[in-house]
Amino acid sequence: MRYRTLGTTGVQVSNLCLGTMMLGKWGNTDPGDCVALVRTALDAGVNLVDTADVYSDGESETLVGKAIAGRRDDVVLATKLSSPMGPGPNERGASRRWIIRACEDSLRRLGTDHIDLYQVHRPDPATDPDETLGALTDLVRAGKIRYAGSSTFPPSSLVRAQWTAERRGRERFVCEQPPYSLLARGVEADVLPTCETYGMGVLAWSPLAGGWLSGCWHRGAADTSSHRTRTMPFRTTTAHYDLEIPGNQAKLDAATELAAVAAEAGLTLIQLALAFVTTHPAVTAAVVGPRTAAHLHSQLSAADLVLDADVLDRIDRVVAPGTDLNPEDTGYGAAVLADPARRRRAA
Repeated sequence: MRYRTLGTTGVQVSNLCLGTMMLGKWGNTDPGDCVALVRTALDAGVNLVDTADVYSDGESETLVGKAIAGRRDDVVLATKLSSPMGPGPNERGASRRWIIRACEDSLRRLGTDHIDLYQVHRPDPATDPDETLGALTDLVRAGKIRYAGSSTFPPSSLVRAQWTAERRGRERFVCEQPPYSLLARGVEADVLPTCETYGMGVLAWSPLAGGWLSGCWHRGAADTSSHRTRTMPFRTTTAHYDLEIPGNQAKLDAATELAAVAAEAGLTLIQLALAFVTTHPAVTAAVVGPRTAAHLHSQLSAADLVLDADVLDRIDRVVAPGTDLNPEDTGYGAAVLADPARRRRAA
């Protein structure tokens, strides 16, 4: 395992981060397996564990808390807030009211007295950044969290948050968590350079493109379904997995070509995909999200890999730099435009 500094914090984190979205009812429903999976990752040298309150409605945080009990000081523990956690209109978002309550709820589920990295899961257009950063600053000063971060923020929101922190004397976001993979390279154009400009760490989520780069999805495959398409219908209502969409047909073709690039390099497609992400100079860690021990081991094998220039050039010929083969894969663009009220004047 290799270790890198998280932004300018001085905190050393493994270049593979254990993402735990698949722990609990969204993925692995065996609590013993989930706890063992986390501990296996820690034994392998992973010291950065990322979860979120919304994952399996809090169950993921509870399982992570059980898994790291007795090893808390060895773990850089990250979680997220802002996704809906109940039917009420104030049980979500990035207001001070919700942030304080959500943090206390996460601390309780995680069984700890502090969170190392507390991230705003998605931008909240209804809340002023100063409101959000002010609440996060108070949590830092209270010792409840050590650092604040963002997830899936467009570059304009990142700049606005950094400006607000500087001008208003708030704690700033020390890292961003964007979607980044061989098939979704759009963040190379603006998000990653913005993070470098402000000295922010980058934790890249979905480096296997939600299963597209697992090696199972390729042109001619007998079955292009996945565990996620079968058990997470709320995620498959988007165009991410719809094979009738041209962008996804392009992803299928690219995955087939990239598998050939990996084979010629003596790698699996999973190894190629993870090494590609961690090779970018702006990236601190790739967030892997295994559901089983077998998945975890296939991903851990990429921790020490460095791709040479010839392989990277071949990748660029398959998927051009700064390109998202499916625009839905930005993680934020479609959501921002989905509400007509954000693009039409009221009558």
